[in-house]
Amino acid sequence: MSLATARKVSTARPVTKKSAPKAKKQVSERTAEIISGLFPEISSGARATHKYFATFLTVVSAAGFLVLLGVNTLLAQDAFTLSNLKTEAKAVADQRDAVNRQIDSYAAPEKLAAAAAALGMRPSETPVFLDLTTPEGGVANG
Repeated sequence: MSLATARKVSTARPVTKKSAPKAKKQVSERTAEIISGLFPEISSGARATHKYFATFLTVVSAAGFLVLLGVNTLLAQDAFTLSNLKTEAKAVADQRDAVNRQIDSYAAPEKLAAAAAALGMRPSETPVFLDLTTPEGGVANG
């Protein structure tokens, strides 16, 4: 830009001392309007509605947490009951195995022979065997 053009621009707009404070006031008012426009105005009725809604959400959340706590407590109690039942089932299975071992010890051939001898029984000297096959030319029933 040449010096002559700069003088024309500066002479075209004379600056007065009274216009500067007025311009600053307009700028500050416009800025305040823009900033206040960013935040919505909340009336007392809207605030009350927001307050009741927040209270409602708090109550619903608290109730949900209490229900969740109750369900978890019941599940934990069921887990303890299940653990106790498993322990009891294992004890019963151990007792059953002990009884089966005792029965097997009484049924052993050596024990049966010793018990029979204690009762005065003797082994048979002439064993008899049954023949369950049918004779080929025998008499039929009927």
